[in-house]
Formats: sequence, C-alpha cells, structure tokens
Amino acid sequence: MNVQAAITHILPLATIRRERLLPVPGRVVARRGQHITPTDVVAEAILDPEHLLLDIGRGLGLSAREADKYMAVKGGDQVGEGDVLAGPVGVARRVVRSPHDGTVVVAGEGQLLLRLDKPPFELKAAYQGEVVDLIADRGVIIETKGALIQGVWGNGRSSYGLLNVLAQAPDETLSVGRLDVSLRGSVVLAGYCDNEAVFQAGTDLPLRGLILASMNARLIPAASKVEYPVIVIEGFGKIPMNSAAFKLFSSSGRRDVTINAENWNRYLGTRPEVIMAVPESTQAELPDNTDVIVAGKHVRVVSPPYQGKLATVVSVSSTLSILPSGVTAAAASIRFEDGETALVPLANLDLIG
Repeated sequence: MNVQAAITHILPLATIRRERLLPVPGRVVARRGQHITPTDVVAEAILDPEHLLLDIGRGLGLSAREADKYMAVKGGDQVGEGDVLAGPVGVARRVVRSPHDGTVVVAGEGQLLLRLDKPPFELKAAYQGEVVDLIADRGVIIETKGALIQGVWGNGRSSYGLLNVLAQAPDETLSVGRLDVSLRGSVVLAGYCDNEAVFQAGTDLPLRGLILASMNARLIPAASKVEYPVIVIEGFGKIPMNSAAFKLFSSSGRRDVTINAENWNRYLGTRPEVIMAVPESTQAELPDNTDVIVAGKHVRVVSPPYQGKLATVVSVSSTLSILPSGVTAAAASIRFEDGETALVPLANLDLIG
C-alpha cells in the first residue's frame, strides 16, 4: 500500500529556495544574481499611506470655482513642505502652502488631496544567499545553502540572529530565570515551556527569536502576541525534541540563523522553520516536499503515545490493520532508535528527510 506523505525536513545540508514578498505592491530593489546578507533590503513599499484634504478655497478666501484658477499644482506633482499649492491672490498676495512633503493626488473644485510622504517599509532579505529570481512589484526568490529544521507551529513572525543553545537536554523545561542579559539579541534554543512569563522576559531582553521543543497549548495567545518569532518543533504538551533536531541545533551554537515562524499551511506548502546558512560554494540538493512511506524510510510519530519519537519503517501493511485501539487503518511497523517496535497508523507518521 503506497501512501504519499509530507516530509518534515531535518537536514544538516540542503539547497533552500524561499520567497520574500512585500505585503502590498511596491518596488523591488534587489538584482537577479545579487549576493545578499540577512540585513540587505530587497524591496520597499509604502504601507498605509496617509492623506490630507486641503480646502484651497477657504485658504484663499475664494469660492471653489475661483480658487481653481489659482491652483499652482496638479495631480501627480511632488511638493515639499512650504511649497505654494495655490495663489497668490489679492493685495496681500495670499497663498496656500503645503503643510508636508507629499504628492498631489487630485486638485479641483476648490480642494486638493495630498498623499503625505512616509519612510517606505523595507523588506529585508532575512537569508544569506543569492537572488535567483524577481517577482514583479512584490519581492524576490532567494537561494541559500545550509541546515534546515522544520517545526509544527509558529507565531507568524520572522527574524535572524546568532543561535544561543540554552537547552542542555531535549526535554528540559525553560524557566524565566534562565533568560538573562547574556542572551540579548540572540535566537534561543530551549526545551519545554509552560510559563507565560517567559515570553515577557524575552521581550524585555529583547530576544531575536525563541525555538522550543514543545509548549503548553494554553500559552498560544501569549506566544502569538510577542514581536519576536516563536517556533515549536514538536507540538503541544511536554514532548522532548527529537534526537536529530536536537543534535543539529546543539552542534550549531553561535551560528547565524534565520527563524521563520510562519503558520503551517499545507495548501501553500509553508511551515515554520529554522535555516542555518553555510558558505555558498558548498554543494547541496533541493529537498523534496513529499514522498511515499516505504520500508527503510525515516519517520517521526506525530501523535501520542510515541509523539516526537524518530523511527525507521520496517514494513508497510498491504491491507488495513487492526490497531491495539481496535481501529482499522492503513499502518506501518516501525522500529524506534532504542530498538522498540510498534504498529502505527500511516496518518500518524511524518517522513523525515
């Protein structure tokens, strides 16, 4: 029985391509083929533009029709603070000046609509690598090489920084007291979190990101509110980090990482992940996102009682199996790292690759 399954990537080396997109149309400033660092700006856009409606007629002391004769600008014109928009009128040479730098959207009927200039939102690369393609008015596709570790939940934020390995064991509980000033500005690897105060402590330092093995589900609202990214690798409840991910993180302390805590969306193919870049000259392949569960494949169990444990597929049943719970389902016989074997529904397995 062949079953297609999503792959959870826990890879020490891979070629990774990721989009960086503006939230609204704007201007792409990066070039195809450009080598970039996480802090480089690749695109920019004006978010939530502010407008100001000016009553030119009132400012000049004229009717709307008369005021239009004295308009000094038209739609599309750029103006600076203090520039004359209309006038002069009368002996006193009365004028209306622009109260702000901006662009005239429309002028007429005694009024003028001014779009105020604001510093543009700058979209940073967030990855170290090469721009391999441009997406018109929206962003870029970046290719990087490095370690890739994917999780199951993220709070929608992204950042980058130096990885600081705080957890000494895969199942260690993170306490507020462990977050001291030495961690300021870093991405912290920790174990299980069941204390809401941890997130406020991370804000106070501040942290650049927090990677957790697992988390109490009641903390989701608190983790979602913080401005730095939070990623959960295994799930909710006290679940130790799987041995492959913990070993890879533990051996990568003081390396630059990109932490992208976007939501897991199976339709878009996005999920929370951590990327640790290596020199661009390193050779690596693009990983697949799906594969078939067959004997010899490495898998991770995603539900109790074996949640988070890694195993190797021994065999896949050709027919539906009756599980210990009495449920009939497509299943596989798997062998865990400690030699224990179990019959687990295919729906409860993630491929690791």
